[in-house]
Amino acid sequence: MALTGTYARSLDEKQRVAVPKRLSDEFGELELTSYYVAPGTDKSLLLYSPLGFERLARKIAKTSSNRVEVRNYKRLFYARAEKVELDAQGRIRIPERLVEFAHLGRDVVLVGVHDHAELWDAAAWKSFLDQSAAAFDEIATQAFE
Repeated sequence: MALTGTYARSLDEKQRVAVPKRLSDEFGELELTSYYVAPGTDKSLLLYSPLGFERLARKIAKTSSNRVEVRNYKRLFYARAEKVELDAQGRIRIPERLVEFAHLGRDVVLVGVHDHAELWDAAAWKSFLDQSAAAFDEIATQAFE
């Protein structure tokens, strides 16, 4: 099932964020107890289930490490990615280095994006929407040409 939806959340003082049950269920894995959090583009963070992260890792492994850009991407991506456990309240703790990378404040947004979720600072997400939403038709046309 494709992950969808936008969920306003708060990052607490211990850098924990609650993952909505609906979003968790859409990952399609029974008894999901952990996620992988990794750096994304546009100062967002990527949230993958363990199975989804394994699929992504296999896809990344198929890229040639002969190119410096690929080697550097792998280094930066995997060095900052981290497995995080779900607590009894359905929260995950975002590592400090990733909070800093994404410039996360108290107000954050979780967004379902097909096979993963993205975690954005709420102001950055609003800015992205303000800049991009009006051009949705053009973006869609270019993406599927």
